[in-house]
This record gives sequence, structure tokens and C-alpha cells, in this order.
Amino acid sequence: MNFDSILIRYGEMAIKGKNRKYFERKLQDNLIKKLSQQFKHTRVRKQRDRMYVLLNGEDPHKVMQECQKVFGIHTLSFAVKVEKEEQAIKDAALYAFQDDPEAGTFKVSSRRADKSFPIGSQDLNYRVGGHILAHTEGVTVDVHQPDVEIKIEVRNDAAYITAQDYPGAGGFPVGTSGQSLLLLSGGIDSPVAGYLMMKRGVQLEAIHFHSPPFTSERAKQKVFDLTRELAKYGHRINVHVVPFTELQQKIHQQIPEGYSMTVMRRMMMRISEKIAEARGILSMTTGESLGQVASQTMESMNTINEVTNFPILRPLAAMDKLDIIDISKKINTYTISTLPYEDCCTIFVPKAPKTKPTRTNANYYESNVDFTEEINHAVNGTQIVEIKADEKVENEFEDLF
Repeated sequence: MNFDSILIRYGEMAIKGKNRKYFERKLQDNLIKKLSQQFKHTRVRKQRDRMYVLLNGEDPHKVMQECQKVFGIHTLSFAVKVEKEEQAIKDAALYAFQDDPEAGTFKVSSRRADKSFPIGSQDLNYRVGGHILAHTEGVTVDVHQPDVEIKIEVRNDAAYITAQDYPGAGGFPVGTSGQSLLLLSGGIDSPVAGYLMMKRGVQLEAIHFHSPPFTSERAKQKVFDLTRELAKYGHRINVHVVPFTELQQKIHQQIPEGYSMTVMRRMMMRISEKIAEARGILSMTTGESLGQVASQTMESMNTINEVTNFPILRPLAAMDKLDIIDISKKINTYTISTLPYEDCCTIFVPKAPKTKPTRTNANYYESNVDFTEEINHAVNGTQIVEIKADEKVENEFEDLF
């Protein structure tokens, strides 16, 4: 006997009312995209309030690992479908229980949707429980806090048996909450911000400011590698690589040192807005955490925000650095983020950046320098690379404009 499917249970999306079907269709599409390349025999089917991944001979544990990366899923369970016959149900329940060799206690919960089935729910619980006890050693029943709850659902077409519940990624299916342009530097914070936005159903595109020769090709490859880890939760992500050297040098040369970081961030926002508009994207996402560095104080955020009317989403704003690091390790971006390749935010760093910059001063310093040519050069020179989770990309670009 083998598991023949994986049962998908919804989380927050289950309360979406009239929009629920849209969320379910998107989840189904995302699951199909996630599994189709590696597990060609799997099929995703939706029935009433649940969804099943039909394994068709694929390794159930490997498929489960991939399903756990798909947002919109609350919990998952391996499932066995058998004929509505007592012995078949008993054997399937025993098999499902034995999949967890560490379990010492269990509980059987039956639901008889097909009222023509001759064995009542309580009686079926008793018979299946007795069968498991008779064929295992050192195992007891615990109806309050069991290690494994074996669930039996007798439906019109067949009986379905599940056991261990596995945690899903939660959140909403990617693509149900619009798009956002992620400012991806290569540090620890911005990939985590992207992950959290995807968990809320946002489809990401990323933008990276590249300043050769001050930043290396390895720094750019590092960003692609980070994006690939994020793409495992959303199939593919476009990265917009912006040539930032000329603009960054001019800021360093002509803006007072204390305001150079603030003005650089304002320029990034201006460029990001133009690219977002060209792509039909309605917001920008950053990895800023309130008070973490000089450019992330309340005053800095207020001054930087002035140059755009686009919403700037900051999912890490209230998070502790250690919590951010924990998430980065969970999503496998921490090791990549800590590689010693400098990005544009770490070069030309002023010795004493302003922690309380004002809009008035920033506007005054910018008014003395014409950045129009450099901004246009950066926007027009932006190139796009599409990153997929299962492909390694090395500097393969297409022009945006």
C-alpha cells in the first residue's frame, strides 16, 4: 500500500467569501506550476472545500516538501483512498499511522458523509483503533493530545484516510494581492521582506542598483541567487538591474556627505517609481526596519518618501534584527546574504550620515545639482533578467526600454 494523494487544507483564504473561488483557482495554478517540472505525473484536483495532489506514483515525501513552499496552504496530510470496506479502511489506517515511527499515541476520528455505510462513526473508531493496537507494540490511545490523529472520511465515492498533519506556508496564494517592486540590495533584510510580501499573496519583481566597478559581478550574481531562493515560493521573479555608477558618483561628489545617503535613497525611489509605472506595478517594497541604521529612522523615511506617491511597503518595520535573521535562515537566504560582496549601499558610505534629515534640506541640496541626465541613463539602461527557481542564470539580460 502507498499514499496516493496529499490533502490540502486552506488557512486564511478559507474565509474569503465570494472571492474564495478566485483564491482557490490561483492556489491550484500555483501548485501545478510548482510541481509540474519536477513531478510530471502529479495532478492537482479541487473538490468542494479541499484540494488534493494526486501522486500517481511520485515520491510522496518529496512532493510534500515542495507543497510546503506554496503560500495559501494551512496544513497538508498524506492520504490513502480505499474502497468503502471495513478491512480496507483498517489496513489503510494502520499504514498511515506507521508512516510516523516516532508516534506513541494515537486517536481515530471518523466522519461518515455517506450515511448508507453500515458502520457508525463511533463504532468505526473503535474497530480501527483496535486493529492498530493489535498490530503495533508500545502504542496507546490518547483522545486528548495524541501524537497522531487518524482521520477517516467515508464519502460517496470512497473512504479517505489521513494521519499526520504537516504545516503549510500559510498566507495567500502568490498573485492574489497584486504586484510590488522589491528593492533588493543583497543584504539580509530585503529578501526577508520579499518573502513576507509573497506570503501575503504579492507577486514580486525586484530591482537591484549595480555600480561597477565599485560593485562586482559576484555581487550581482549574489542577488540572482537570492532571487532564486525567493522564486521557490513564487515560480519566477524578474530582476531589474539598474546601472547606478554615474548617478552614485555624482551624488558622492556634489552632495554634502551627511545627506549623500538620503539623496541616494531618494534617487533609488525615483528610478524605482519609473520602472514600476512601466511595468504596471502599484507599490514598492523595502527591507527597512525602523531605527536599524541611519537611513531607516522615522525622519529619514519621511524625507525619502517625499519623492514618490507610490505606496512603500515595509514588512520588517517593527521587527527585531534577530527575528529577521531567523526567517532568513528558514528560507535559505542568510548564507547567501552574508557573502562578502559589496552592494551599492555599502560603498561611499559617509562617516556621519544624518539620522534626522529634513525634506527642506534634501530639496535644497538637490536643487543645486541637475541629476536629470543620470536618472534617464539609469532608467533607460535598466535590463531585466528572469529568475526561475530551477534554473541558474548568469547575466542573461533583456532591455526594459
